[in-house]
Amino acid sequence: MSETALPQTEASDPRMLALHEWPVATAAHALWEGQMAAVAAVRPALPAIAAAVEAAAARLADAGRLIYCGAGTSGRLGVLDGSELPPTFDWPEHRIHTLIAGGREALTRAIENAEDRVDLAKADCRAAEFGAADVVIAVAASGATPYALACARAAREAGALTIGIANSAGAPLLAACAHPILIETGAEPIAGSTRLKAGTSQKVVLNLLSTLIMIRLGRVWRGQMVDVVARNEKLRRRAERIVMTLTGCAEPEAREALAQTGGKAKEAVRRLLKDRGETTLPAG
Repeated sequence: MSETALPQTEASDPRMLALHEWPVATAAHALWEGQMAAVAAVRPALPAIAAAVEAAAARLADAGRLIYCGAGTSGRLGVLDGSELPPTFDWPEHRIHTLIAGGREALTRAIENAEDRVDLAKADCRAAEFGAADVVIAVAASGATPYALACARAAREAGALTIGIANSAGAPLLAACAHPILIETGAEPIAGSTRLKAGTSQKVVLNLLSTLIMIRLGRVWRGQMVDVVARNEKLRRRAERIVMTLTGCAEPEAREALAQTGGKAKEAVRRLLKDRGETTLPAG
């Protein structure tokens, strides 16, 4: 994509010119079709996603952080994905970092001019202190957002592994990252409103990336989130079910094992299976 070319996400869909005139049920069906198309658009990117996961898991095996960078909807999706890793996979909070144009205020309020501030991006990157053990995921629908692009370039210069997610072919962000992931969602039902198709596809890709990385790092076993730590009643019940499912033990035995391991499901499973002479145990 040239410097002056219009990103594919900014194009108008001629089928939607009368969207404002349609009955709500008709408009709802059209928007739903767009969402389904956005999910389907991820399929061609699966090989690139798999390659990025393998590289990221290798970097994060012993140290390093998973860092998300973006502006607007893309930035918020990155923050959302990162914030869900500690409760789901017990991923250490100090090994997650998020950079969003405009800072924390931008999570709940649109700060439109922040995405153009390369100077702010550079300052945020300096404060983040990117390193060679880090994995940096930069997200931008157009793939040309100055903030996201500057973050990706700074991360690569620092030796971090860079993953770029964009919805426009030929985007500078894709060229700037070691692992480019293109999701061609095309024109939006409402021209330029990338919170729709592009945003949906980005959420899917971020889900795939982070979940597959956690699987590769041994934080999922036999389809269960074995690294969950029981910190509240809901998670305590979930941890008990995980232990019972994976060991076949009764509820009192699961509860006792969790009490002995500080609520850590994986340790409880390992202990119970080891006591029974099992040799196939969850990693870690």
